[in-house]
Amino acid sequence: MSKPSTTTDSRSARRQQILLLIEKHSIKSQAVLSDALEKSGIEVNQATLSRDLRDIGVVKGKNGYELPSTMMSPITEKHSLWHTVNQWVLSATPALNQLVLRTPPGGAQALGLAIDNADLPEVIGTIAGDDTVLVICANDRKAKALARKLQPAQNQRNAP
Repeated sequence: MSKPSTTTDSRSARRQQILLLIEKHSIKSQAVLSDALEKSGIEVNQATLSRDLRDIGVVKGKNGYELPSTMMSPITEKHSLWHTVNQWVLSATPALNQLVLRTPPGGAQALGLAIDNADLPEVIGTIAGDDTVLVICANDRKAKALARKLQPAQNQRNAP
């Protein structure tokens, strides 16, 4: 009977420690994070660590792991989307009711999460790979409008 709560307690403690480490240190890889957890007295295998990172919503950015934008205050969420778009979007191409966003390798998760958390009314859902995010919109008009919004700033300045 106490085993499930111990498992839950240890999982919760481990995840809290992961968040603390990412918040306070530059964590570039799962190996670095695993070593830091071990120094904190927490042993974890790679599969569990991957699951924890996914479940918490931690994403890998250009400078290592980043806390999920849901942990930011509501005031900064729109800034977070703008910042994420300008940091990661290389191109935004509408295709019918879909939008294909290209990023540098490893950038799609951060971008997909930022779009999901922004609660954009035109977005039905997203699928993020490594360097591509597929955004599903209600119709082609909304996909084209969103493509204009999500173009990186340097492309918007050069647009005719």
